[in-house]
Amino acid sequence: MQLTLPPKVTPRAFERLAEINESESAPKALRIAVEGGGCSGFQYEIELDSTREDDLVLEGNGQKVVIDPVSLPFLADATIDFTTELIGARFVINNPNATSSCGCGTSFSM
Repeated sequence: MQLTLPPKVTPRAFERLAEINESESAPKALRIAVEGGGCSGFQYEIELDSTREDDLVLEGNGQKVVIDPVSLPFLADATIDFTTELIGARFVINNPNATSSCGCGTSFSM
């Protein structure tokens, strides 16, 4: 049986989430979900949300990243990061389970 590891969140991603939450009266968690659709079959949904009872909660820098149990197998051993590029700044997911991905960076196939 193969061991699946939970996703990792980089310090840079937690730092950016802390910056976002500075202006919030009630800090939110960053929710990472996988849904069917997109140009490659699956797509990432990334949003600010509250934690739910069955979420996996990853904590760092006083911040929380949450993943629902349905999305978790698609994100095994992935890395959630924050990047700043010429085209803009965004949260990115480096997913070793994705066999291909779209240029948009939010759509992938397995």
